[in-house]
Formats: sequence, C-alpha cells, structure tokens
Amino acid sequence: MGQIRSAFLMTEPDVASSDATNIETTLTKVVSSSGNVHYVLNGKKWWSTGAMDPRCKVALVLAKMDHGKVGVSNTDPSSKHGAHTVVIIPMDAPGVKLVRPLTVFGYDDAPHGHAEVQLTNVVCGPDTLILGEGKGFEIAQSRLGPGRIHHCMRAVGLASRCYDLMILRSMSRTTFGKPLYQHGGCQEMIADSATDIQTSRLLTLSCAASIDQRGPRGARDQIAMIKVAVPEMTLRVVDRAIQVFGGAGVCNDFPLARAFAGLRTLRIADGPDAVHRRTLALLEVKRAKLRQQAMRSSL
Repeated sequence: MGQIRSAFLMTEPDVASSDATNIETTLTKVVSSSGNVHYVLNGKKWWSTGAMDPRCKVALVLAKMDHGKVGVSNTDPSSKHGAHTVVIIPMDAPGVKLVRPLTVFGYDDAPHGHAEVQLTNVVCGPDTLILGEGKGFEIAQSRLGPGRIHHCMRAVGLASRCYDLMILRSMSRTTFGKPLYQHGGCQEMIADSATDIQTSRLLTLSCAASIDQRGPRGARDQIAMIKVAVPEMTLRVVDRAIQVFGGAGVCNDFPLARAFAGLRTLRIADGPDAVHRRTLALLEVKRAKLRQQAMRSSL
C-alpha cells in the first residue's frame, strides 16, 4: 500500500472549466542567459479532489503555456489545445496555498476532501513536465475516458445498495394496514429502479468492452453516453429510495442522502451532462454523414 496520494488540479473558479480551452492558469517558460530552463506556474484551481488529504504530497496541474515571451515556448500559440501542459509539483512547494476546503451539499468528504488552491509564482524544473510542453490534452483525455467508466461502475454499485435498502424498508414498514411494497406506487418505484440499475449496468459493461476493443478514443461515443445516462438513472433510484424512507431518507441515519449528493454531483464532475450530450450528438451526426457518403458512392 502506498504512503502518499496525489491530486489533479484542473477546474478553475473564474472560468467555465467544462471547456478546458478556457483554462487561465499559466505556465511561463524562462530561459536564463546561460541557457538554463525553468517554468513559473500561476493560477487558481478549485474542486481539487484529494488535495486536503494529509497524505497528498504532489499535484498534477493542467496549465496553459504563456506565449507572452515570443520564441520561448515550443507550443503553437494559434492552437486551441496545443498550449495545454501538465506539470507535477510538490504540495509543499513555495507558492502553493490551500485556500479553503469545499463541501458538497454540506459534506466535506473527509479525509481526502476537495480544495481551492492558489498557485503563485511556483517554480518548476524541466523534469516536472509530464510528456513535455503542449501534451496536456493528450494526458487529460487518456485518464478521463477510463475514469468515467470507474465513476459509472461506482454509481451502479451505490444505487444497488440504496435499492436493497429500499426493498427492505418496503417490506418492514406498514401503512394503511399493509406493507409498503403492496401499494401500487411503491411497486412502480421498485420496478422502475430495478430497470434503471440493470440498464446502467449493461451500458457500463458494453462501454468497458468497447474501450478494451477500440481504446478510449474509439469508444468516445459510448463513454459520453454512459456519463450522461448512468448518473441520471442511478440518481433516480436513490431519489425513489429516499421517498420510500420518508423523513429517515434525508438524514444521516442512512446513507441515502449522501448517496444522492454524490450522484447529483456526478452529473457535473468530469464534464457536465450538456458537454457529453454535445459530444455524442456530434459523433452521431458525423457517423450519419459517413453513411450518407458511402451510400452515394455506391450508386
């Protein structure tokens, strides 16, 4: 078991970070008169998951190369994606400040937590760059695809746990002379939840198989699909479970309220629903155009 943890610093409070081209954190390359190279990192990040954990010793930071100094950076200033670079920095480096912990619907997610992090003139050596200048998007996308599979796997497991609790509650509670599960409304919630869980599970399994066969880039459509569908369906399951539990469902005596907070947040984390819907729609239209061209060429 490892002794330290890391955090990935990407999201920023001052821009819409769902479009990573908006990132404002800068990485300035400095070349001394003797030819020595170092970089200076400046910016502000938040929702840096794991940064509050005492075991977190390093952070991977997504920044944009500063092209203010002509000829210093090796990246293309005209490229929307080519300037993004990932550096790894120690959490105790001069200029790194944990501004505050952030809560999710009131939960602090201790011990790892989420943080707002200020980066002020953090000096980085050439060996801190991951893969090199301008490789940030390549790195981010390589982790985000499989990471979204993990999110959906956990969502299915969490919803299944809440579903089990809902079934037990419906069997143990009685209203108007009969158990909850004998009421038509409760039966509908049980049936709909079973359907949502199985659909989510099979969509996630299919996507995982597609990644194995085609790689994350080849499975972009299915990754986008599950990232939209699975959080929505599993959130519905937890919402129904809360309804069956009544007042007990919204307090911390049971895990339902926390599960709801986590799954609702997942509709934003690692890209909001709208971004993934946009990705999926564009891929579907592109596929339709290719089919259309193939049909015309066969005539």
